[in-house]
Amino acid sequence: MPGPSYVNAVVVLYLVTASLGGVLYTEYRVGVRTVVEQLGIWPAHGAFELKEHFAAIGLGLLPAYWYCWRAPEHARTRAVLTGFLAVIVWWNFLVGHVLNNIRGFGV
Repeated sequence: MPGPSYVNAVVVLYLVTASLGGVLYTEYRVGVRTVVEQLGIWPAHGAFELKEHFAAIGLGLLPAYWYCWRAPEHARTRAVLTGFLAVIVWWNFLVGHVLNNIRGFGV
């Protein structure tokens, strides 16, 4: 299946994931962030702050990502945007799991 057929799915899934993250954000701020600050694990706290910023940057990149996959003359830009979004998604995934493990699942 050609790459352009996945563009809409990538954009929609990123938006859904960011929306669900926004719903869970309050729980993090109240539960996990307090524990991380009390333990003085500042690198973990900073990693989450970066996670927030990267997610916002990814939201801003989505329109350009969608457009570049629709225009065949933007192959290099398409590759760079895809790489940025992939790094953002993996960073957010890994940081979220590390912070969840610091606090303890279900505690």
